[in-house]
Amino acid sequence: MRGRKQEDSLAKLNRRLHIRNSKYIYMMIAPVLLWYLIFHYIPMLGTVIAFQDYKPALGFLGSRWVGLKNFVDFFTGPYVWRLIRNTLLLNIYSIIFGFTAPIILALLMNEVRSHWYKKIVQTISYIPHFISIVVVCGFLTTFSRTDGLFNDILALFGVPAENLLSDPDLFRTIFTASGVWQTMGWGSIIYLATLSTVDPTLYEAAVIDGAGRFRQVMSVSLPALKPVIIIQFIMRMGNILTQGFEKVILLYNPLTYETADVLSSYVYRSGLIQMDFSFGAAVGIFNSVVNVAVLILVNYLFRKKTEESLW
Repeated sequence: MRGRKQEDSLAKLNRRLHIRNSKYIYMMIAPVLLWYLIFHYIPMLGTVIAFQDYKPALGFLGSRWVGLKNFVDFFTGPYVWRLIRNTLLLNIYSIIFGFTAPIILALLMNEVRSHWYKKIVQTISYIPHFISIVVVCGFLTTFSRTDGLFNDILALFGVPAENLLSDPDLFRTIFTASGVWQTMGWGSIIYLATLSTVDPTLYEAAVIDGAGRFRQVMSVSLPALKPVIIIQFIMRMGNILTQGFEKVILLYNPLTYETADVLSSYVYRSGLIQMDFSFGAAVGIFNSVVNVAVLILVNYLFRKKTEESLW
């Protein structure tokens, strides 16, 4: 018994010494933890309004409790399947093109032997990431007008001019292509960093075995990227029903609601513009629950099949 108390006392002393010796590290972490606590965890308490007929004047405690009524209203509403379909399709297109484009770009740049040319290409590809989404959408709106750049190019092929952003069939193409252009270069950084750690002797061995450039990519470069690709893919699938409303709102209009309206833009209109806070919160909770469920499922499947996972 006495020995147990001595062990506990020694463990407490070690913890105090560890905290004292690492106090500056904890001071550096504290602002980040505080930021997450204030802006991410405390606001979770506000999800209770999804189960209320929330009135700002009455607050959480004074608003009437309605249970699952807001969720029922959403799932029985006229737009639910359109919203889910549009959100899924935009995210699937983003995964097919936007997720693979940085990998392809990184593999291509890794094969460039000219150091100065590689730096120029990298710099040019990174620049779009630093352009405000508002500015990008302004460019797209201007270029898509009947007298805009896109129509001038299409006119060379005999395509009649039209406002491209007013065509529901073109919205997803413009949205996805512009997203690829803006994020491709920045997204390739993590893959280029991984490729820089590959042992050069692996490429030399592949050359000795008679492998060409393409076979070196397939047998050396891609396997080296596999763990990073899997982790990035799992995290991306965790946002399968999340589509930032800023770009959608800046580009869509009532003519393109059929293909452009997504869950986040609908929450913005119903929750903020129409001030139906409870309904908007209910849609947001549904969105988050589905994302978490997909994340857990995809992580489980990859852990079983590849032994690579987030946890």
